[in-house]
Amino acid sequence: MLTLDDATLIGRSLGEPEMFAQLFDRHADEIFRYAARRLGPELAEDVVGEVFLTAFRRRSGYDTTRSDARPWLYGIATRKIAGHRRAEMRRARAMARLAVERPDGFDDRSAERVTAEQLQPRLARALTRLNAGERDLLLLLAWADLTYEDAALALGVPVGTVRSRLHRLRAKVRRALPEEFHHG
Repeated sequence: MLTLDDATLIGRSLGEPEMFAQLFDRHADEIFRYAARRLGPELAEDVVGEVFLTAFRRRSGYDTTRSDARPWLYGIATRKIAGHRRAEMRRARAMARLAVERPDGFDDRSAERVTAEQLQPRLARALTRLNAGERDLLLLLAWADLTYEDAALALGVPVGTVRSRLHRLRAKVRRALPEEFHHG
């Protein structure tokens, strides 16, 4: 059976709405993982539903020259997540307040894990200090593994804006980390 690209599925779904289910099957898990990392699994299911409902309603406006719908779907997801941002910020602030205690049975194998755990509150605080555009960009690049070009499409901004936001957010994150974690 021939596998259709996303653009073809979306185009065909205009006359055969049931074709859109294949797009959902293809990308829902990935969008769920992204939303769950941003908001937690409880809200992620709602976000996935909202993303695909919005995508279905707006499918006639999809640019069918783009065979991969992921940037489009991530763009919708990012906007839906913004609607849930207050919950995301509460979660990040709570994580930043966590005090990490050293386990009683500490050994060399635990050193790397404890270092990462101790660093997590600082990273969470750094995330809360990023503006919405910087935070969305960082998480699209880190968690959705999008290219700069795809992140620009998802956010509806030029690639140059992606690069300048990335430069600013790297500087903010570096300032939040202890000196021993700076590499070059």
